Amino acid sequence: MAYIRSRKHGAHCAPALKSTTAATLLALAVPAASVAAEATLPTVTVTAPTEQPEYKVDRVSSPKFTEPLLNTTQTISVISEQLVKEQGATTLTEALRNSPGVSTFFLGENGNTTTGDAIYMRGFDTSNSIYVDGVRDLGSVSRDTFNVGQIEVTKGPAGTDYGRSAPTGAINLVTKRASLENASAASLTAGNDYLRATADLNRAITAIEGAAIRLNVMGQQGGVEGRDEVENDRWGVAASLAYGLGSPTRAFLDLMHVQQNNMPDGGVPTIGLPGYSSPDPKRPFLTDAGRVNPENFYGTTSDYDDVRTDMVTFTVEHDLSPTATLRNTTRWGKTRQDYLLTSFMGSTANLLTPNPADPSTWTLARSSPTFKNQTNEILTNQTNVNATLVTGGITHDLSAGIEFIQEKQTNLSTVRTGNWPAANLYDPDPNVSGMTWALNGGHADGETRTAAAYLFDTLKLNEQWQINGGMRVERYKTEYQNIAACGGTGNSAIPCNGAATGTLVTAADLDDSDTLFNWKLGVLYKPAPNGSIYANYATSQQPPGGSNFTLSTNANNAGNPDYKPQEARTAEIGTKWDLLDQQLSLSAAIYRTEVRNEVEQDPVDLQYYQTGKKRVQGIELGAVGQITKAWGISAGFTIMDTEVLSGANVGNDDSKDLNYTPKNAFTAWTSYNLGHGITVAGGGRYVGQLQRGKDGAVGTPKYVESYWVFDGMAAYAVNKNINLQLNVYNLFDEDYVAAINKSGYRYTPGTPRSARLTANFTF
Repeated sequence: MAYIRSRKHGAHCAPALKSTTAATLLALAVPAASVAAEATLPTVTVTAPTEQPEYKVDRVSSPKFTEPLLNTTQTISVISEQLVKEQGATTLTEALRNSPGVSTFFLGENGNTTTGDAIYMRGFDTSNSIYVDGVRDLGSVSRDTFNVGQIEVTKGPAGTDYGRSAPTGAINLVTKRASLENASAASLTAGNDYLRATADLNRAITAIEGAAIRLNVMGQQGGVEGRDEVENDRWGVAASLAYGLGSPTRAFLDLMHVQQNNMPDGGVPTIGLPGYSSPDPKRPFLTDAGRVNPENFYGTTSDYDDVRTDMVTFTVEHDLSPTATLRNTTRWGKTRQDYLLTSFMGSTANLLTPNPADPSTWTLARSSPTFKNQTNEILTNQTNVNATLVTGGITHDLSAGIEFIQEKQTNLSTVRTGNWPAANLYDPDPNVSGMTWALNGGHADGETRTAAAYLFDTLKLNEQWQINGGMRVERYKTEYQNIAACGGTGNSAIPCNGAATGTLVTAADLDDSDTLFNWKLGVLYKPAPNGSIYANYATSQQPPGGSNFTLSTNANNAGNPDYKPQEARTAEIGTKWDLLDQQLSLSAAIYRTEVRNEVEQDPVDLQYYQTGKKRVQGIELGAVGQITKAWGISAGFTIMDTEVLSGANVGNDDSKDLNYTPKNAFTAWTSYNLGHGITVAGGGRYVGQLQRGKDGAVGTPKYVESYWVFDGMAAYAVNKNINLQLNVYNLFDEDYVAAINKSGYRYTPGTPRSARLTANFTF
């Protein structure tokens, strides 16, 4: 792997603190902060390494779920902080490997490569349904785990819980908050061309009763194992201030700032992969062309992906009585992403072979530079009340609330001049010139304002039977305006209407508004105090523009405001059991999700109607917790059967299967404390065969083969303050495809065998 080189792009990149500087400041700041705290807070509680893995979590954080997971009539998997720490997972995408069938399998369209947490869950894109403490988190960016306490994966429609959302689930990140426990921790991780440091400091403020402060900091500089040039550099700081802890009224102020300065990855040509054949009948020799080196980088040193994330959250909680609590949360958040990613298409025209007998002369056009300058902003105020009351011998656990949300997205347009020179297919050079770019004044602005009210009630009829239900009514209005340069060629050309080519004109000025009603209903039977059997039915809706703030007048676009919202309905039957003295949780569920109102073209009159219907059904099994005091496990298995019930096939064969969805997926992680300070852990994950999207591409692989990947970990507690942890990834050096784009021209190689050593400190 080539060493990562420093790269600059002048005016195209906002000034940012380099990750090396951040790591240095971090190393200096942690002991300094500790000394400052010790000056006024001499009493420090030292937390020794726990003997138990602590994978099992009994409740989710949201007050909308009033019951423990054992009595919740839905598949919800919670990924604990301990599990993330043991695996050395630093991003949301890495952590989600602990939920079967959930991952970033889709690499994007031809000219638009996905970045960040592009999550697929149960057959559908779930990237627009990621939340932080119950509030939607916008932007196609990679989310770091340094300030995350646990990750909650809710499967099935979540429209009643969160509002408009993806049809098959939602992901909620729970941030770390200040508490009255004095604790300090830090870590330093090193690997091949990789360095990461974190610190977590929590202190009670003795001068103010019930007050505490917590500070989390992170700095990282690192390449991606097995990929030349690709780089993920970031630093971040998060602070939490709490007041009134232990009293009826509590207040929390949470702040977070993260900056990323990355070299994005446009992927590798699929030439030579299983399923590849020549796209040109005049050049049959391409079918047997050798596979390119998966380490090759086909972008340029001018590529960049710069991200800045800011979030401010103020929460007040007040106990109205021993059985009722009122909460109010105000959040402002803003994410700006600016990137240039040079992707490519290995089509007949772009793949040149001047000397068929000499592959060293073959070239691939860098024909698809993708620019993105996007800002997402959210402002919300949410009020919730939880109460328990008894009427007529029936206990009611109630959760009700109102939410006011304003979400904005702005995309700035870029114009380019010239082109990058073609890359040598087998030996690409990223150090090239020939293309310039600048903002041209064009912009697309989308905004959605929402007012919502919801009510949930769990009725405990007796010790064995419970009925739970919920409903949410929300009124939304989406406005979209696109100011763009007129002229150009192709289907997306904007008429100039007499103006000069390149003149900025209003290409779209649209709005959409409606009232959505979502609901869910569940019945639960408890054959024993430690077990439950349940049935549940839930709905969700995604209105036009609901996932990307973009409205369109095109008849084939689901963002057309003349269309109805996409609807999803899920029926689920399952059972959950807490065994081994409540330390091990087992779950099993059978589900069926139906998605309606998909836009399809009628084969007779060639008009577009909302007659499309898709279905995902399957089985999901889970186990998490402790088998013994020293032996922990987290495992999941799923079988998914997907089908287009009405409409055109989306796959590459005669089947009606959905794309980017494995029929079978398995994940497991287990750890064992051997005593004497030694802990060993390991796990594997299996992803079944995936089919890519369907389009006119010729010769590219239609499927991604199934694969197994195994990881291992060994830790040694040097003393009560220092723990050394070695993680080895892809133990058997499996060669696999992690993601593929719609046309199959390019893919993301799986990470080869690699290792990282971490020193964890508690003091």
